[in-house]
Amino acid sequence: MKFGIALMATLLLAAGSAVAQVSPASTQHPAQHRSAVAVQPNAQPSQNPSLAANEKVDPQKEKAIRHLMELTGSTKMGDNMSEVITNQVKSAMSRNMPGDRLQQFMDAFGQKFNARNPAHDVSEAMVPIYASHFSTEDIQGLIQFYESPLGKRMVSTMPQVMQESQSAGASIERTAAISTLTEMADQYPELKPMLPHSEAEPESPQTPSAPPGTAPAPTPPVPPPSPRPTPPQR
Repeated sequence: MKFGIALMATLLLAAGSAVAQVSPASTQHPAQHRSAVAVQPNAQPSQNPSLAANEKVDPQKEKAIRHLMELTGSTKMGDNMSEVITNQVKSAMSRNMPGDRLQQFMDAFGQKFNARNPAHDVSEAMVPIYASHFSTEDIQGLIQFYESPLGKRMVSTMPQVMQESQSAGASIERTAAISTLTEMADQYPELKPMLPHSEAEPESPQTPSAPPGTAPAPTPPVPPPSPRPTPPQR
């Protein structure tokens, strides 16, 4: 039961990681473009994703959307998600299966998983979502931007920008969380075993070790005890 819960949690995290790996240019549009192309009031976001998926998209608008998705790299989202989820499944199953059986399992899983063609389905699902949020004029304006030198640079650069930003953000958040938990450890002692050793309690100072190849310093001789004085005889 615990393994099943862990596997599901892993798959959810994998899906989130895959979405983050896709170029964010498809969802984050620069300020330069916003000032040049006004969002049309007739393109109201759909309140229900299932309704957006069932809406019939105008063929010309659909063609423009697919072209925009190609320019921004959004069509790779499904492939990235499939690859990440497959790797996460392998990582999770490796804890419970020997190597030869694991490879057999992954071959069968990959064949059955790819037969469902989830990557294609992801791309197909994105078309009506784009259509529900952007008008045809919006799509054309976005295409114009992403075909420009600046747009192409944004598509190629933003994944690295996002990766570095996420890494920096995760480090800052982790430091803040550990500092908060350390501050609360006196009130909640059960936190102490969960904290890093350096955060839970200060380490005792250690004598620096000698460099490799250096003979240890000789131990100074201990002086013999002084003879006790003989009391005077009466």
